[in-house]
Amino acid sequence: MTRADVQDVTILMGVRNGAAHLDEQLDSFAAQQDVGWRLIASDDGSVDGSRAILERFAARFEQGRVSTIDGPKCGFAANYLSMLRHLPPDPGALAFSDHDDVWLPERLKLGASALEGAEGPVLYCSRTFVTSKDLSRRRLARGCPRPPGFRHALVQNVAAGNTILANPAAARLLVAAARRTETVVAHDWWAYQIVTGAGGRLIFDDRPTLLYRQHGNNAIGANDGILAKFKRLGKLANGTMASWTDVNIEALEAFASGLLPEERAVLAEFAAMRRDRNPLRRLRRARALGLYRQTRSSTLALWLAVLAGWL
Repeated sequence: MTRADVQDVTILMGVRNGAAHLDEQLDSFAAQQDVGWRLIASDDGSVDGSRAILERFAARFEQGRVSTIDGPKCGFAANYLSMLRHLPPDPGALAFSDHDDVWLPERLKLGASALEGAEGPVLYCSRTFVTSKDLSRRRLARGCPRPPGFRHALVQNVAAGNTILANPAAARLLVAAARRTETVVAHDWWAYQIVTGAGGRLIFDDRPTLLYRQHGNNAIGANDGILAKFKRLGKLANGTMASWTDVNIEALEAFASGLLPEERAVLAEFAAMRRDRNPLRRLRRARALGLYRQTRSSTLALWLAVLAGWL
């Protein structure tokens, strides 16, 4: 992916009642260094003036640089799928964005540099500075110590959607997959699974590229720290993770023809392992598949979930 490939990165931003922070995010788009962009904002039923803010921002640029469409009003993940379905089959490079963050000026530049010369579908993502509501108290989000890949993506996501930049090959793949997919748990996790399942790569940059604002109404939130670990254990025990895995498998199976044969086989064995009623045999099959998470403690939690039938 050369610099010429990313002169017109299309930013896809889901918006729902984001007026409190939207101006700061939009201004951070305007401050991006070296890489050009255009914005598609999908307003998912805002009632707080978000639409007017988008219209004022659009008026600062030439016609067509900033456009707003109506979202499906079925949640944040469906909103991003809807935006992908509205794109042409070959949309060029794509970036995902939340409406309440602030991008650092080098956000697109770092992604473009990391993807330069890459062959095949590649997703770039990065760490973030997790902040309080007023953007103070910055802390660095968790990293990605183990290499990403499909066997990891089946059981954990490290591709934070607000940091994703997809090269043109990955963008084509996601547009094609979105047109065959009804429902996903989270658009970023799904994108990680689709791209790695199709033989593509994920590049994880240890450098932060944005301020990830935490304000109590985040669709997902930073998902790190001690409290987040307890919440994840609760989701394992109450069946939430199992239902998410059902949705993920269905979405991958809907695009099975776009996956590599070996990854289709991994997906089939993953689904069969989950149906196996013998806990110890499930564990042996899961370990034979090479499933893993990023830390030792979270991998141990994975094996517990497999044994208990929570996955």
